[in-house]
Amino acid sequence: MAITESPRRVRSRVGDWLLQDAHRPHRHGPHTRPAPEHPRHPWWKVMCLTGVDYFSTLGYQPGIAALAAGVLSPVATVVLVVVTLCGALPVYRRVARESPHGEGSVAMLERLLPGWRGKVAVLVLLGFAATDFLITMTLSAADATAHLVQNPLAPAVLQGQNVPITLLLLALLGGVFLAGFSEAVRIAVGLVALYLVLNAVVVVDGLARIVTAPHVVADWSALLVSRYPDPLLVVAVALVVFPKLALGLSGFETGVSVMPLVRGRDGDTEEDPRGRIAGTRRLLTTAATIMSTFLVTSSVVTVLLIPEQEFAAGGQANGRALAYLAHRDLGNVFGTVYDLATIAILWFAGASAMAGLLNLVPRFLPRYGMAPSWARAARPLVLVVLVVAFVVTLLFDADVDAQGGAYATGVLVLMTSAAVAVALSARRSSRRPVVAGFAVIAVVFVYTTIANIVERPEGVKIAACFIGGILLVSLASRTLRAFELRVTEVELDDTALGFLDECSGDGRPLRLVAHEPRPGERDSAARDEEYRAKLAEEAEDHHIPSPERVVLVEVTVTDPSEFESGIVVHGQRRGPYRVLTTAAPSVPNAIAALLLHLRDVGGTAPHIYFDWTEGNPVSHFGRYLFTGVGEVAPITREILREAEPDLARRPVVHVG
Repeated sequence: MAITESPRRVRSRVGDWLLQDAHRPHRHGPHTRPAPEHPRHPWWKVMCLTGVDYFSTLGYQPGIAALAAGVLSPVATVVLVVVTLCGALPVYRRVARESPHGEGSVAMLERLLPGWRGKVAVLVLLGFAATDFLITMTLSAADATAHLVQNPLAPAVLQGQNVPITLLLLALLGGVFLAGFSEAVRIAVGLVALYLVLNAVVVVDGLARIVTAPHVVADWSALLVSRYPDPLLVVAVALVVFPKLALGLSGFETGVSVMPLVRGRDGDTEEDPRGRIAGTRRLLTTAATIMSTFLVTSSVVTVLLIPEQEFAAGGQANGRALAYLAHRDLGNVFGTVYDLATIAILWFAGASAMAGLLNLVPRFLPRYGMAPSWARAARPLVLVVLVVAFVVTLLFDADVDAQGGAYATGVLVLMTSAAVAVALSARRSSRRPVVAGFAVIAVVFVYTTIANIVERPEGVKIAACFIGGILLVSLASRTLRAFELRVTEVELDDTALGFLDECSGDGRPLRLVAHEPRPGERDSAARDEEYRAKLAEEAEDHHIPSPERVVLVEVTVTDPSEFESGIVVHGQRRGPYRVLTTAAPSVPNAIAALLLHLRDVGGTAPHIYFDWTEGNPVSHFGRYLFTGVGEVAPITREILREAEPDLARRPVVHVG
């Protein structure tokens, strides 16, 4: 007789598998980061993971450049390369140094903008990051489908099936990440190596054809001079046109977002990962150098060797210029191999985007209280990202051109934020010429972003949808998690522990009175009078036994936008009064955590006494969400009720 597992046990095993890394150890505080949860790899292998996105743009970038700049494409591409090597690369090398745990420029801006301003800025940037990474997945999968369908050897049955094919490719990509990061890295290394070799063959063959046919260069030069007789006009038009080529900058943000996957040196620590930083900077430099070489050479061979009309919509080189040359000049067999490699790397280009999202989201939203705690786990996030990618694909009907504006907008906004963050950060630690250089780079990226938005405003509209969704989900999650016990650890100093020994024991519970610190109480006489009146009032209202053994509790609000934190409780003798003081983002959470800790240390559930606060309870709840105060008594009790279901062990709250 066969024994089958019960549905409940199966569900439990599936849940354990999905949430395998949801509760991994992590530090809390303004620079929270999960502990390393993925295997580390040499920097060049991680470069291949980011390179499937960055290098895959060769599948369509030369065609886009030719369509946007025409005969000026090589010149405009040179401008793009200058911006890459002299702008984006120095910026992201600095980002790697200042944010070595994968948070990227988002974390740099968070540090520069504290409090709720920083949180809102992060949420907006995460909206643009989601736009960039998700559209990378859907656009690349759609472009892979287009290459598959347009191949001359493709079966006729594939014609018109772009949407289902794209959905299948996205599902396969998600399956790779459900299996694990190591599988993704191994696949990326093979794909990038094959793809770069095939592109090198096409480009070298094209350059050889140009060298053996000098009239090609002469014809191009004559056409360039006839359209742009003034060399200054050539430069000016190239500067105006190059923002349309901005997709060639797409690999930098993902390059720093996957930094935790880079293997460092033996002496590296999480606080000082110098080896990882050095490896990531080599990754960025190598990738930018390879890509810049291919961008310039591919733009030359495509513009000089492909008839201009073939780049237009409906032309054979539209969106696939190098593939056109591979088929025409090297034969359909080689061309089909090239197409298959292009399809594979475009399909897997979403891998670096997925890796970026899986690294970025858990570092911010859960510790803001703006995502469920399971968002720290990779596999549930993979499923959520896949669902969103499916919806985007269906909405845009797997159309590459329709998604291009959103892709470029997401890329450029993130790069602009990185340039601005680096320029602001450099003011504090660098010489004036360095600061001026980063400021110029920031201005260039601001111009590029604005020019792109003016050219394709639909990108901002799509990004706004992502931003709005993140803001709504974040607010809903923060509200739903409002009554969680958000204090991760409580530490009592020796004086505070002494108060516990003095005021409890022999089965007597520790009794505390909540007191709101006021600026006027700095004067010791006024403060002692306030304490005396407070204790007398509470003793009369609640008939507190042994009022001389009561301990006062004061909580100072730090940054109410923070969700999780630890607290350190100090005991202070102020005249004849015992006072426990601490600082925390939220008063009710700090008091609830302190009460539970005192119970665990002393063995008896403590009692605490509050006064009611006048005002509307709804407005008080809003104050609690955004300022950490509000109506402290009922919120403290609710936090205790959720944290400790056993009434006999739950600290007792009295309100008068």
